[in-house]
Amino acid sequence: MRTPAHDPEPLAEAPPEEVRRAQAERLMKAWKPLKGWRYWSSVNNSVVGLWYTATSFAFFLFAGVLALLMRVQLAVPGNDFLTSGFYSQVFTLHGSVMMFLFAVPIFEALSILLMPQMLGARDLPFPRLSAYGFWSFIIGGVFVCGSIFFGAAPRGGWFMYPPLTTSYQTDIGADIWLLGLSFIEIASIAAAVELIVGILKTRPPGMRINLIPLYAWYILVVAVMILFAFPPLIAGDILFELERMLDWPFFNPERGGDPILWQHLFWIFGHPEVYIVFLPSVALVAMIVPTFAHRPMVGYSWIVLAAVGTGFISFGLWVHHMYTTGLPGISLGLFSAASEAVAIPTGIQIFCFIATLLAGRVTRSVPILFAFGGLGSFVLGGLTGVMVALVPFDLQAHDSHFVVAHLHYVLIGGAVFPTLAGVYYFFPLVSGKKLSDKLGRLSFWLLLIGFHVTFLPMHLTGLKGMPRRVFTYPADMGIDGLNLASTIGAFTLAAGFAVFVWAVIQPKKKQPYTERNPWKAGTLEWLQEMPGKPWGIRSIPEIDSRYPLWDQPNLERDVDEGRFYLPDAEEEQRETLITSTIDAKPLQCLRVPGPTYLALLAAVFTGGVFIFATFHWWWPAAVSGVLAAGTIITWLWTGTAIIPEKEEKDVGLGLTLPLYASGPNSVGWWAMFITMLGDMTAYVSLVFGYFFYWTIHEDFPPDPSPGPGIFWPVAAAVLLLTSWGLTMLARRWNKRDRASAFYAGMTAAAILSLAGGGATLAGPWFSGLDPTSHVYPAIVWILVIWTALHAAIGLIMQVYCIARRLAGRMTAQYDIDIANVTLFWHFMAITIAVTVAVIAGFPLVA
Repeated sequence: MRTPAHDPEPLAEAPPEEVRRAQAERLMKAWKPLKGWRYWSSVNNSVVGLWYTATSFAFFLFAGVLALLMRVQLAVPGNDFLTSGFYSQVFTLHGSVMMFLFAVPIFEALSILLMPQMLGARDLPFPRLSAYGFWSFIIGGVFVCGSIFFGAAPRGGWFMYPPLTTSYQTDIGADIWLLGLSFIEIASIAAAVELIVGILKTRPPGMRINLIPLYAWYILVVAVMILFAFPPLIAGDILFELERMLDWPFFNPERGGDPILWQHLFWIFGHPEVYIVFLPSVALVAMIVPTFAHRPMVGYSWIVLAAVGTGFISFGLWVHHMYTTGLPGISLGLFSAASEAVAIPTGIQIFCFIATLLAGRVTRSVPILFAFGGLGSFVLGGLTGVMVALVPFDLQAHDSHFVVAHLHYVLIGGAVFPTLAGVYYFFPLVSGKKLSDKLGRLSFWLLLIGFHVTFLPMHLTGLKGMPRRVFTYPADMGIDGLNLASTIGAFTLAAGFAVFVWAVIQPKKKQPYTERNPWKAGTLEWLQEMPGKPWGIRSIPEIDSRYPLWDQPNLERDVDEGRFYLPDAEEEQRETLITSTIDAKPLQCLRVPGPTYLALLAAVFTGGVFIFATFHWWWPAAVSGVLAAGTIITWLWTGTAIIPEKEEKDVGLGLTLPLYASGPNSVGWWAMFITMLGDMTAYVSLVFGYFFYWTIHEDFPPDPSPGPGIFWPVAAAVLLLTSWGLTMLARRWNKRDRASAFYAGMTAAAILSLAGGGATLAGPWFSGLDPTSHVYPAIVWILVIWTALHAAIGLIMQVYCIARRLAGRMTAQYDIDIANVTLFWHFMAITIAVTVAVIAGFPLVA
């Protein structure tokens, strides 16, 4: 690789006009937008991000209509507008849709749409993964939301506590919730992987980790939080569905289970999710405030540390929701203190925003209006959060409308208002035109007034004794007027949203395009032309500042004239730069894949597995699973690790970069590593379940339970660990171009994987462990099945590598596939070692 001097300058002279015109034509051929039916095969961020954002807002509006139905029902005492059963479906879907189909997806959608421009990249590294995540999201969302039109919606609350939903609600609603939302959670994790790798690896040269936009910092923190917050819920969903489907008693106390385990797994996800929702909204404010204060953000480093601290502390707060479950006093004290402590980093961020506004010259605008209104409302919600974090107060307010009010002050004030600010602020990047200031101000005041009229009285109704999740109330509680006021406020709030929606969708053909960088911002996304070009940025710049449009003279001219990196697409391929994680030194010219229907088909078939399983249609589910696996393998075979026609490419400014990279320099390696961290978190959650049962039972494992024994688990460990070792040796032999040794080693590894997976299952099978009899055999079986399933995935990967080498798609030099498979097997080795230690070793010392 040939590199220029450190911190290179743009070309002193622009290329001739005819050269620039030819470059733009080739870029257009590479990034040309699709039309007709082919449009739906698009995978680039500007299209998928727009789909994602629009769909998230559609689900938000659907959940809002459900909220209005609830408020009509609660407007007067003894109302029969909704029946009890239908009201339960309505409030369950309202909460589930808001949390799973709007609050988290909207930030992922906006990030997929905007992050490449913020980073000066042409696209994120895995555009097909983003498309797969979107199609999974919309299929799962429509499946869950559509259930209410057939009277089959879940009705156990967005938290689905057992035993209500395992023993008393035997209809299909809970299965729709479990399997439909599990599918959606996969989409969220896919987006998190895309965003983490994108932020770490696709920054422009010079944009060191301490120079990245604050929005990118927040999204990085939140995406990492998703990796550790969502898997425990997925693990809980697995246990939950196995109890409902196969009668494995994970939450049945009569057979050793405990419903409190579900609360732990759910709230290990649920409380960090509040900050997963809040932090991206603060990120939008962090982009808006410096722009309208006309100065850099005060306390950049403090804000970054506060965001990281908020994310870290949020994982120590989940018992905040479980004060009334009978936990020991010392636990209550510790978690109460942690719940109070999280206010400190939150306060730091807000004070930095205030300091920036005071130090600058604030320009009034609709985005800053929404940002102010949101932060003010959030602070009020934060104050009530400090109140419910105190155990004595929470014991009085728990499950009352006071908690409903607190939740909505935090989520609407802290998330919805800043999101609307972000829509107004970034809308010119999407359409090239601004939204109406007049409609924006009208919408803001309707929303602000309606919001407070709706939720402020709920604090009082809660303190007066009105419980949450009830469909009616008697007339003698003294809360009639307060409830009616909340209903009036809800319709005022809805009117504000209606005005906002009209501002977005009203015809704008006669409206002229706005000027470039209409807000006079300092960050890279505002380099975009109005309207934007399909390729995003004309050439990828060298960055020396956090606000390069303010600090780097002539940057816009130099980028437009192609004076920086990748000003051309000579081979008419979609390309972007890959840089080092910390210092953003150029490492690779990455060719990102283009349009395909494979992402859509993979999502459809994956969705079929979950949807057919909901109705216990096992054969269609199995066929869908096979088709999903086949589609994904085809996707990988044809669209990843492609051997380029040449080793290196001149990307401009005297810099030559490789077109292929493997190991830690490869974005695929990072994606595998990050994905396996999430996978391992789900596995650790299952192991947590095993030891949770040990802590609540005096005899666990129960005597005289046979257990899985020693022989089969140890045999499985030997076989699978040997397979791991052979996989590592096969990678080394492939690197040395010893083809025969590679084939022999990898074939032997595959055979051992098959035998090891079988031996893993043989232990509980030959021991006669009945998973329906007691929770001990059930939890042993789930650990064994998890391990065997991963052994099967590892086997498929090993066979895939053999096939790639035979087909000439993997060589000694071009070895991404075997590098990533070896990384998977490192995690697999940990899994089998821990599984055997838990199911075979621990009973010997327990």
